[in-house]
Amino acid sequence: MNPFAALPGAITDADSGVARHYGEPLVEQRALDEGKAVVDLSHHGIVLVSGQDRLSWLHSMTSQQLLSLPPGESTETLLLDANGRIERAARVIDDGEHTWLLVDQGSAAPLTEFLQRMRFALRVAVEDVSASHAAVLAFAGDAADAVRALEPEVEWNDPWASVSRGGVQYARSDAPHAGAEWSATHFVFPRDRIDAVTALVRSGTVRAAGSLALDALEVRAWRPSQAGDADERAIPHELDWMRTAVHLTKGCYRGQETVAKVHNLGHPPRRLALLHLDGLAGELPVAGALVFAGSGSANDSAARPVGRVTRAALHYEWGGIALALLKRSVPENAILEVRSGPSGNDASAAAEEPIAATQETIVPPEAGATRDIPRLQRL
Repeated sequence: MNPFAALPGAITDADSGVARHYGEPLVEQRALDEGKAVVDLSHHGIVLVSGQDRLSWLHSMTSQQLLSLPPGESTETLLLDANGRIERAARVIDDGEHTWLLVDQGSAAPLTEFLQRMRFALRVAVEDVSASHAAVLAFAGDAADAVRALEPEVEWNDPWASVSRGGVQYARSDAPHAGAEWSATHFVFPRDRIDAVTALVRSGTVRAAGSLALDALEVRAWRPSQAGDADERAIPHELDWMRTAVHLTKGCYRGQETVAKVHNLGHPPRRLALLHLDGLAGELPVAGALVFAGSGSANDSAARPVGRVTRAALHYEWGGIALALLKRSVPENAILEVRSGPSGNDASAAAEEPIAATQETIVPPEAGATRDIPRLQRL
């Protein structure tokens, strides 16, 4: 049994088996933000790559510069399809002998299968170690120090606080980035040592926080994740993931042509935005809820949606917030409405009152098109 699920007050999610909260979600969220709590990530997957060619091999297939990755340095990378759409996202840390790929729930098995097919004659070995290892998360502070003292096998420090080498930020730089103080660390332990982490909770040294707390902090920091925000059409530009997961000058890899073309010549077709939700209704939209432009449009059967919610959360300071992928053509000052049901033509959803929302721009409509290509004169 998952030791975190056995802690007092744990309300677990049926799909993941991890606690959504322990009875006080907003208190847990504040404690997590202040570096006083830990989150169970045992539902995430872990893939271990070993062998002399491991970094050059992963470098050749994914979006990040991994050739010169020193042991102990954290980064993240994306596996794209031929059209530049996100297939897998991986948090990467190398310990000098193995490269650890920390992935979201449901990604370890398909990623392992793909990598094993791509080995050919290279000196690499791939293993899904999700059954034997698990991760916990804490922000910089007392909780992280206490977990670090238990000597995890590796720790991955999230690079989201700044733009990585070779990356680019689409969010405007005339104001502080919402993730500028992001300090999350993933600590990886053998599963039989997770009891030592929960012992810290039982002793009162740290507090346990549920997945709802982490979701809310990620949404407020504009921090994308594959499981939370990327659908089957998502490209890195739309989520501002060029910031930490893409190296623009590393050379060829699958999907690189789309990455370069959209960044240099075009614009991402959709853009990520933070929605501040009207709290009068006392409810949050579900993932996939449709977004409409203009007051009253959600009740208009002829209205077309302009986007969809990827994640929504109740933040301990900001109230109801959500990440949404909107069409690039939606004006930044447009007043939006979110239909709380999962589908635009769902009868029960149509009967519910829409939720009013205002935008906070993450990816601006003018993102991309960084190269000014002169037009050829024609007769």
